[in-house]
Amino acid sequence: MTSQAAIPPAIHWADEQRRAAFERWLVSLSRHGIDPASLRSASADASFRRYFRVDSAEGSRIIMDAPPSHEDCRPFVKVGRMLRTAGLNAPEILEWNEADGFMLLSDLGTTTYLARLDASSAPDLYDDATTALVRMQAIAAATEVPPYDRALLTRELQLFPDWYIVRHAGVELSDDERRLLHESFELILKATLAQPAVLVHRDYHSRNLMVCNAPGNPGVIDFQDAVWGPITYDLASLLRDAYIEWEEEQQIDWAVRYWQKARKAGLPVSDDFGEFWRDFEWMGLQRHLKVLGIFCRLYHRDGKDGYLKDLPMVWRYAHRVAARYRVLTPLAQLLERLAGEQREAGYTF
Repeated sequence: MTSQAAIPPAIHWADEQRRAAFERWLVSLSRHGIDPASLRSASADASFRRYFRVDSAEGSRIIMDAPPSHEDCRPFVKVGRMLRTAGLNAPEILEWNEADGFMLLSDLGTTTYLARLDASSAPDLYDDATTALVRMQAIAAATEVPPYDRALLTRELQLFPDWYIVRHAGVELSDDERRLLHESFELILKATLAQPAVLVHRDYHSRNLMVCNAPGNPGVIDFQDAVWGPITYDLASLLRDAYIEWEEEQQIDWAVRYWQKARKAGLPVSDDFGEFWRDFEWMGLQRHLKVLGIFCRLYHRDGKDGYLKDLPMVWRYAHRVAARYRVLTPLAQLLERLAGEQREAGYTF
């Protein structure tokens, strides 16, 4: 075998030295029966990571390309092993070139929850997803992952004024508006930090869950940013997904089913579903304010406009909760003002 394996010219590399290192690494995978000519793009995400699919003697495999100068793969490896040890269907790490940031993974398939979800498939898919979530939250990982503490939650909330208000809407808040926004943030932080803590995936939603054969459904990906934090966070990510929307009555039904499973498993959820649902709403609000900022940052800083179409749904989630709780009325009014400003400017809100 040659010292380098030619890869299809359609695969673009900005750095020829990295391309050469990748080709050399492919050669080292000979025992897996990798066919370099079959390499094709699998997906990219909002980070510097990208993924390829490649054929092997034992079926298709996934290759992660994560430049070490931009991405640290160690959390992915650590959390993935925890998930698999707990019986969750996370990718198996077959090979890892830590120095160059290349990884060979098992393939969980090509069908995301988002691609499959509809009225008929949703009950079974969400049942599987909440069962897997309960299993994940039972992992004792308090000392294994970073804390989802006040500092991190606050940095996330700050994305909303920095990128959604100032950069995207082009609005300069008055001193009074800044004060009211800060007070709203403090209320959100108080409510979310009071929740019991568990292992949190942080992006447990329809684009990161793969439809797999039972009993391995769902396949769970993109878990490298896991933290130890509020127990309702991942459920809010799942049921108030930034990419697909369900009627609130349906959200409540699925939340009740999760809550019953969680109680049976001994997870630290409230004995009162009403209290649990309030926690869920406030946690979701924190997440949706953050996501509004992230989606705008992806557009204005990174040139990725694909997320703009999802802004209206995320705005609705945030506004609905802010309007429901009287102490959050100033936040609801600010969201309404921003929506009006963006309509006039021709922006997606």
